[in-house]
Amino acid sequence: MSLHRPEPRLETNLTVRVWGMDASGKPFFQNVQARNISNHGALLGGIEHALQPGDVVGVQYAEHKARFRVVWVMDAGGIKKNEAGLQLLDNQDCPWKHMLAEKEQSDPQARPTNRRRRPRHKISFNLELHDERTNVPLRVTATDISGNGCYVETILPIAVGTVLKAEFWVETERVNTSAIVRTCDPGVGMGIEFVGLSPDLQERFQRVLEKLDPAGISGPSQSS
Repeated sequence: MSLHRPEPRLETNLTVRVWGMDASGKPFFQNVQARNISNHGALLGGIEHALQPGDVVGVQYAEHKARFRVVWVMDAGGIKKNEAGLQLLDNQDCPWKHMLAEKEQSDPQARPTNRRRRPRHKISFNLELHDERTNVPLRVTATDISGNGCYVETILPIAVGTVLKAEFWVETERVNTSAIVRTCDPGVGMGIEFVGLSPDLQERFQRVLEKLDPAGISGPSQSS
């Protein structure tokens, strides 16, 4: 996939109104639930109408409206119906930006954060993952990575909390480490933390990444 890692999102259960043209060309409008939100997108659940990636829909929260592009759609089954990932169109004002700002001020624990403790690097980095429940190898390419973990783009991410084994090369050494899935964005990807690397190996790995990508794509965050 060519999608980049979404910015950190806030888990919510907002009721929003969505409208547009469905996949059959018929107009629709309904109330749905925003499962998580950011200043540039949202995950909507409970959609009763068929949508397709690339569709443009309107979304309203309170009195604020904006247009979004559908990035992905999946049949979540049961009462969840269809879920869709949306991206705010350019020159549109985020409908819930004031709510996000208020959350950050009133509840620091609810603030979206970047959990990485080291600078990330946006490079293509190959690694192999093994789900310890099945031990089936999954060969993937990380889209951004640090000595602490990485983000892998996949339409079928593994559930949060799943324990994995990760294998990759650091220079001439093949590294095997335990890992855990920390974030899961259905249809987009998953964030993985390397929990079995020694501090020395983390530092060495970070230096290798810095040589491959001297600028990096983000500095260390204040959160651990």
